[in-house]
Amino acid sequence: MSENPNARLETFCDGVFAIAITLLILDMKVPPLESVHSVKDVWLNLGQLWPSFFALCLSFVIILIAWIGHHNLLKSLDKTSTKFQFANGFFLFTVMFIPFPTAFMAEYLNSPYAQPAIMFYCLNGILHNLGWNLLYRYALKPKSLVKVSVGSEHIHKNGQGARYGFFIYSAIALLAIWLPYVALIISVLIWIFWLYVSINMHPAKEELV
Repeated sequence: MSENPNARLETFCDGVFAIAITLLILDMKVPPLESVHSVKDVWLNLGQLWPSFFALCLSFVIILIAWIGHHNLLKSLDKTSTKFQFANGFFLFTVMFIPFPTAFMAEYLNSPYAQPAIMFYCLNGILHNLGWNLLYRYALKPKSLVKVSVGSEHIHKNGQGARYGFFIYSAIALLAIWLPYVALIISVLIWIFWLYVSINMHPAKEELV
């Protein structure tokens, strides 16, 4: 049995995913002791951190879904190519970048300046989707890297879903110009849907975002 040509690639990718998830929590700051004068103050200060908890949970879900989808995509391949490896590198960049818009939104969400932060977070969704589109494109072109047992049609179908996703995330980012909180709610609902799909779909038939 020949060695999986993507084994080292997946190991490296798992490390990037782990670092990205870890970076999410680093921006969570404990309320400073000097601002506390009673137990009530502790709970009030903790409650004021809700934007950070919200952003952390949302981005964790996004990275988790990405890790599951990426893992199952690589399981569907038995070959690799230089173009696919570079596409994978860009995809990892979109994962690694997620902690920054997460921290940005957490800091500004509960302020009069939430609109730019929410819009930037939605724009990051487009960037991440581009990573998926490139992965699917170069998993099939210029030649298919897909296992015969899986079939290129399965990957092609998922690639079409990623292309549709580009227009959905673009529309959400555009909506965020005028209705940022509505755009954010829609984005959350979409990721909840993808989480449900990821939990309930068999890996061999995975639908990727």
